Amino acid sequence: MNAPDARPALREFKNHDLVDDIAKPGIRYESRPAKTRDGTTVPGLYNAWITLDNPTQFNSYTTDMVKGVILAFRAASNARDVNCVVFTGAGDKAFCTGGNTKEYAEYYAGHPQEYRQYMRLFNDMVSTILTCDKPVICRVNGMRIGGGQEIGMACDFSVAQDLARFGQAGPKHGSAPIGGATDFLPPIIGNERAMVAGVLCEPFSAHKAYYWGMLADIVPALKVDGKFVANPLVETQRVVDDYGRFVFGEPRIGDAAKEAKALLARGTVDLSLLDGKVEELCSKLLLTFPDCTTKTLEELRKPKLDAWNRNKENSRAWLALNMMTEGRAGFRAFNEGTKESREVDFIAMRQALARGQGWDEAFTDSLMPGRRG
Repeated sequence: MNAPDARPALREFKNHDLVDDIAKPGIRYESRPAKTRDGTTVPGLYNAWITLDNPTQFNSYTTDMVKGVILAFRAASNARDVNCVVFTGAGDKAFCTGGNTKEYAEYYAGHPQEYRQYMRLFNDMVSTILTCDKPVICRVNGMRIGGGQEIGMACDFSVAQDLARFGQAGPKHGSAPIGGATDFLPPIIGNERAMVAGVLCEPFSAHKAYYWGMLADIVPALKVDGKFVANPLVETQRVVDDYGRFVFGEPRIGDAAKEAKALLARGTVDLSLLDGKVEELCSKLLLTFPDCTTKTLEELRKPKLDAWNRNKENSRAWLALNMMTEGRAGFRAFNEGTKESREVDFIAMRQALARGQGWDEAFTDSLMPGRRG
């Protein structure tokens, strides 16, 4: 009897992809052979890897990259031989840090009609992830910040290397995290933690993300003297602080922080454990009924999808108009500032607005990091 992979197709399939060529700059699509738990390759079945390939800009997505993500997810969703989708970024610094701030500042800032069209694409990207007919695993290879956090939370599973950092950026950089974070954070981590993450925009560790329920699993990535060690920069034990609170995944301070940085400098980043954990999850998904899995995904996605569908259109309109005021100032400041200072002068801005100052070009210019006096 012929092996299963050698059997002829039962029928000639129609092509349901939107386009024949899904290639776009900054996006890689790969079909990698599916494997069982013991590493045996399964003939005729694959896992689709979609990679944000813009590492010099921390895998921030350009307009073309957003189009590429949409086309890649549609292709993976339609592929009859795909087991699951792995969504990741190139390198070991970042999964994704959100929209490309250079493009935002130099093209979209001050042009709300253009940004409204861009946000149609962004919304379609998030929706395409949320409605993929295959399980979607976010392989968090580095920072997952801002819009990167939002598209990461749209995925079904997230597995991270423990040097990765997470967080939102909206109110610190002239926007609101309404590209998914305000919809996804409350059902994932609860309202109070969502307030802290979404409003204060303070980055947090992979260990805290795991503790909060944002991750399916975490693995070490730092290798020192040939051995993997947990992220030394954070406290990875549940200890009680001076206020009686449990502390987990918080940054080390004082001498402990200095020692941690020295250890970090001695080591190298190795993502082999991350790849192993992702492959393990892919192999577990392989041993399920595909249609039953898809239906289960559809039901479990509903809290995120229902909130997203209620809000995405009015969020799109608000974000477009915001590009005339705070968005224009915030993205310009990030693009024109230095590593040490990428934020507007918040105090001067608030004082001027309290006096009745309107948003014009001169006012925006006065808030830029290099013009504080």
